[in-house]
Amino acid sequence: MTRCLLVDDDPGIRSLLPDYLAQHGMQVETLPDGGSLRRRLPAPAVDLLILDLMLPDDDGLSLCGWAREVQPALPVIMLTAQGDPISRVLGLEMGADDYLPKPFEPRELAARIKAVLRRGRGNAAGPAGAGPVADGSVWRFAGWTFDRLRRQLIDGEGSVLPLSAAEYRLLSAFCAHPRRALSRERLLELTRAAGTEVNDRSIDLAVSRLRAKLDARPDGLIRTLRGEGYLFDTEVR
Repeated sequence: MTRCLLVDDDPGIRSLLPDYLAQHGMQVETLPDGGSLRRRLPAPAVDLLILDLMLPDDDGLSLCGWAREVQPALPVIMLTAQGDPISRVLGLEMGADDYLPKPFEPRELAARIKAVLRRGRGNAAGPAGAGPVADGSVWRFAGWTFDRLRRQLIDGEGSVLPLSAAEYRLLSAFCAHPRRALSRERLLELTRAAGTEVNDRSIDLAVSRLRAKLDARPDGLIRTLRGEGYLFDTEVR
């Protein structure tokens, strides 16, 4: 049974969703605020987090980033206000795997949960068409270790750097295609996820953030090819 953790200050949602999702093989634990989440999340036995953006005591975006640091492999679906594209984009950049605008149909949330979990299992096996280098779940390059199953980027001293969902998908694409020029259009294909709104600017922003974590030098691991896109200039094993 899939174990979900729902954080929402609406008592109606906390009352309705557990009964409905139980019909889809999901066990839902509910929490009313961010403080409860911060006390609960370090404990194990959670498969997915459903997080409301607007909470009475905490900022949902900050909570999403914090949750990614505490449990990097935990999938996150954010519940956002209708017609709030900026918050949705920021949520995805902070590490959310998907979002659902309120009001929503419980049936759609159930479908999104299943899709996110399927994507997570697929990611552990490597991107489609990635070739033999993606057969393992742990990739190593230039002194770094990228554990795709746990969604962890580890430096040579063993320190773990958190990755947002966009950074995770981008690094997966680069590791699967080392030393190959990848246009922005190709990177959009390789990193697109259901429910996300991505464009050239999203790719450039994710590259900038990932580059800052890997190597701040402009000519470092991720090279910009004028008129072509980007190249991950290192051996991956």
